[in-house]
Amino acid sequence: MNAETQRLKEAREGKAEWKKWGPYLSERQWGTVREDYSKDGGAWDYFTHDQTRSRAYRWGEDGLAGISDEKQRLCFALALWNGRDPILKERLFGLTNSEGNHGEDVKEYYFYLDSTPTHSYMKYLYKYPQAAFPYDDLVKTNSRRGKDDLEYELIDTGVFDDDRYFDVFVEYAKAAPDDVLVEITVANRGPQAATLHVLPTLWFRNRWSWGEERQRPILERVKGDDALSVIAAKAPPGNAEAVESGRPAAVTTRYLYCDGSPALLFTENETNNERLFGIPSASPFVKDGIDSFVVHGSIDSVNPKQIGTKAAAHYAVTVDAAQSQTLRLRLCDVQPPAKSKDARRMFGRSFDDVMQARRQEADAFYASITPTSMTADAANVMRQALAGMMWGKQFYLYDVKRWLEEHGTDPFDPRRRIAQRNVGWHHMYNADIISMPDKWEYPWYAAWDLAFQVIALTMVDPDFGKDQIDLMLREAYMHPNGQIPAYEWNFGDVNPPVHAWATIFTYRLEQARSGKGDVAWLQRSFQKLLLNFTWWVNRKDRSGKNVFEGGFLGLDNIGVFDRSAPLPTGGYLEQADGTAWMALYCQNMMEIATELALKGAGGEEMVLKFTQHFLWIASAMIHAGDEVGMWDEEDGFFYDVLRLPDGQAQRLKVRSMVGLLPLCAATVFEGDLYRRYPEITKQIRHFFDVRPELIAFIHDPRKPGHADRRLASILDGNKLRRVLSTMLDENEFLSSYGIRALSRYHAEHPYVFQVGDQQHRVAYLPAESDSGMFGGNSNWRGPIWMPMNGLIIRALLQYHSYYGNHFTVECPTGSGRHMNLYQVAEELTQRLSAIFLRGSDGTRPVFGGAAKFQEDPYWRDCLQFYEYFHGDNGAGLGANHQTGWTGFIARAMHLFASDSAEEWLERAKSS
Repeated sequence: MNAETQRLKEAREGKAEWKKWGPYLSERQWGTVREDYSKDGGAWDYFTHDQTRSRAYRWGEDGLAGISDEKQRLCFALALWNGRDPILKERLFGLTNSEGNHGEDVKEYYFYLDSTPTHSYMKYLYKYPQAAFPYDDLVKTNSRRGKDDLEYELIDTGVFDDDRYFDVFVEYAKAAPDDVLVEITVANRGPQAATLHVLPTLWFRNRWSWGEERQRPILERVKGDDALSVIAAKAPPGNAEAVESGRPAAVTTRYLYCDGSPALLFTENETNNERLFGIPSASPFVKDGIDSFVVHGSIDSVNPKQIGTKAAAHYAVTVDAAQSQTLRLRLCDVQPPAKSKDARRMFGRSFDDVMQARRQEADAFYASITPTSMTADAANVMRQALAGMMWGKQFYLYDVKRWLEEHGTDPFDPRRRIAQRNVGWHHMYNADIISMPDKWEYPWYAAWDLAFQVIALTMVDPDFGKDQIDLMLREAYMHPNGQIPAYEWNFGDVNPPVHAWATIFTYRLEQARSGKGDVAWLQRSFQKLLLNFTWWVNRKDRSGKNVFEGGFLGLDNIGVFDRSAPLPTGGYLEQADGTAWMALYCQNMMEIATELALKGAGGEEMVLKFTQHFLWIASAMIHAGDEVGMWDEEDGFFYDVLRLPDGQAQRLKVRSMVGLLPLCAATVFEGDLYRRYPEITKQIRHFFDVRPELIAFIHDPRKPGHADRRLASILDGNKLRRVLSTMLDENEFLSSYGIRALSRYHAEHPYVFQVGDQQHRVAYLPAESDSGMFGGNSNWRGPIWMPMNGLIIRALLQYHSYYGNHFTVECPTGSGRHMNLYQVAEELTQRLSAIFLRGSDGTRPVFGGAAKFQEDPYWRDCLQFYEYFHGDNGAGLGANHQTGWTGFIARAMHLFASDSAEEWLERAKSS
């Protein structure tokens, strides 16, 4: 067992709090729903980037390369100043939704280079220009660009020309759970010596201004050796309990040791009311006091008594051309030694030894999970993807009831005003470490993103992955009616029901890896998933015909209309994706119930229930007969069905991911249950006998396949071939980099729907969207989305394990090259991996035409895992650090690079 695996074991068993400190700071707290106290709900515009340096946050904190404790009481992050910027660089800058021509977008270059799952070692890189940061240029130039134009990026401004920038590396290593070593290396990539002000900053999250702390925490200088500067952080823990009981809380103290005796600057984490609102501030020392001192020379803006709730060590580092300098700090609970020489040992040989040991242990940990057949480049891609997953954790605090009260919208207050959002979710109290899609553009959890994220997270930390699923099913998250919260913009929006899939997938992976699965966790999850399944059946099947709605279902602008809004035609949509999701949901619940039954944990009766549910839904999708259904026999494809108020109906014939999702509803079952519980077999066969019409047009689940397996699938063999023929056509869905979200057919043949004098049009857009639907923030009209490709790969492996090697299709369609479905899955994985891997010409498609990224040795191996990818050339698009569900690439690369995907599949299924 390697050292990191041992730490995970100790954390799991409660022997050591190795996860207490981690990268739990957001990278953007401003412009979020939680910080929005406006009357119109305009979160992006209410709390702006310009206000962040001066305004205390209510619900969380943000920072550059930052860490915090697990409840985000004490925070540490980096601040920088190049001597030219108008403000300190304390956090990442970007455009809000109204400022960007394609929605909100971070305009910085930062990279998550490494992290172990306990954060015993982490490495981060920030690229900081030596010229003034072009804040105004980025805003003004992007505002002049339309939706048909490319985004104006930081690298386009010229600030990195002649390599006049600093690479700032931040490394963390834990000597013990409460002893965090920090090493900051400043590398000057430019042709001349340059000076950088480095300000490692320590502060307390402001809880006192809102009455959550009776006793205010304190930061103060510890007097001692002039060769070492030390800040004491005195925090009264458990203040919420102290407030309720009226008793004072005990004080705990941590210390930030700063090597080299830098000047220490102190202020308060309090709003500068005078600057923002023209009224007196609560303290003469305010949040932007250090900024005022360093940037503007205001000596009165920091506390001369060297006490406060925010403090920074001020280093001014001059670095020669092509050279680097290193600074060292240490955050721990070790009191300063009485003797000066002992204090200086905090940065002696032991510091270097621990830092080097943690680097080596991180290497050993990743080597233990990296297939030996992987190339060094592929191993780097996988490791950075997983590092991004680790850095993507965030402490997320949201007490919705209190938030509504503070807005005057408490639903139990008769004097309330109308709430802008989330009034029906007043039960929610979130205060947990959660995996974020992206801590800048999406610094809030999204339920269906999280289900995909778990698939990659469990590669390195199965316990954390299972905990994330647990969170979404807890009473403090799940609505009492059974709905799983979508995201903070509107918890009541509907995300696809993928949590049962993530649950059984996670269980199977642990089972295959360790030889046994966590049955207690599976059983607990199943009970909560039953509530959510019931919500779907009761709320989203409008007519009781087993066809489902659900609105946009996370696919944003993929439809002809905004599927979350009333249709311009009246009537409603029967959604091929919503119905397919529910078919897959049934299969996942069948599989969980089967596993519980086989483990003697109950569930055998639920197998029959979900078998019946699946058959009702699957048969409803086909609608063979006079009624218009989702399956189009002429096209061999699925479409949404528009049902009009006058009773007429028609298919909306957009060839999109919506119509591919029914292919994903496929699950293979072994015969163990039927042999152990013959009575269940008898009941299922009886149901088939009395309702033969339910299996007349779908795959017959009674038909044995390879190794006597059974298959639950909407598609029979003939329909499967037809859908795959379209999906694997390079003129339709198949790109050199994966499966597109919309068929390329619609580039020359846009789908047009006329409502009165208004035309609704869907055309293939391989890159950014030209639609403002859902804020124009994402595009499902052509680009490649990693999680949906993941579902397709999973389905292909399921079909292959049933049909075996003899079932082959042309791939690509029309090429004359035939593959079995395992080989098709492998082919798709190779195409997805090619997005990130360096090709024969030395370039990575993910970087597109950015020469700096493609050619510069200091850039070309620093990867970004984007939200989605160009449908034709594989370039990264959307949120450029959504390592969340795009981190699935690590799982896919690992599976096929190990040369044992088939063996793994067999072992998982037979366990």
